[in-house]
Amino acid sequence: MSEATVRLLLFLGIFAAMALFELALPRRALIFSRARRWTTNLAIVATDTAVLRIVFPMAAVGIALWAGERGIGLFPALGMPLWLAGVLGFVLLDFAVWAEHWASHKIPLLWRIHRMHHADRDIDVTTALRFHPLEIVLSMVWKAAVVVAFGIPVMAVLVFEVVLNGAAMFNHANVRLPLTLDRWLRLLVVTPDMHRVHHSVIRRETDSNYGFNLAIWDRLFGTYVAQPAKGHEGMTIGLDEYQHEGPTGYVWSLGVPFMRMHPQSGMRGEDAGDPQRPASDAAE
Repeated sequence: MSEATVRLLLFLGIFAAMALFELALPRRALIFSRARRWTTNLAIVATDTAVLRIVFPMAAVGIALWAGERGIGLFPALGMPLWLAGVLGFVLLDFAVWAEHWASHKIPLLWRIHRMHHADRDIDVTTALRFHPLEIVLSMVWKAAVVVAFGIPVMAVLVFEVVLNGAAMFNHANVRLPLTLDRWLRLLVVTPDMHRVHHSVIRRETDSNYGFNLAIWDRLFGTYVAQPAKGHEGMTIGLDEYQHEGPTGYVWSLGVPFMRMHPQSGMRGEDAGDPQRPASDAAE
């Protein structure tokens, strides 16, 4: 089977598994119906796929193949064994995605695009697919640059892309894991309860837990928050300025980067003057 077929089958399998898991053991009651949100979120991922195939037909795996055939990158230059280059490449790509996500919250222009993902007022498996086409293209450019710079092997890139996609669907899923299992899992990977904190309307929680796969980066860089202040059932998901029906619409969602930003929206890294920040936190 081709690489595209393998990735599609794995995507469909993981998506179906998470969707069934959500039905069996939901963590939160949803505000909007699945039919309403899923129609929009799945239409967005279809748009993303079409745009990416037009703008970036080679994708990350194709770029890795191109670079590998020419011996481009740091790892080939060092004569690094393929297995070691693969392991290091996987970890480097995961850090690169974490860093990109962090930057998307700190740089106003990138936040303008990324906020479409955060505007979703519910969080479930389809939220993992809800990224603006502009963000998808920028993300691919960034990953391609990392792949070429280090000469990351093709197989490592393919495995990373599959794992990242599956991990994102897992940690965005509206599922209830046993607390003991969650506690142990999040030592290595990002769990649904860990990532859900990141989708809180409270800014200090939104600006935390940036990881999509490995859980080490947020602890390493001091951006880890264990639990939401109001609990997983009591927390508000989304963005404070978009607590309405707009995010459930396809056209509205694609238009978010072009809308006027909330006065505080371009300052995601600042706590001073944050109307969402509890008074008790201001003195910290």
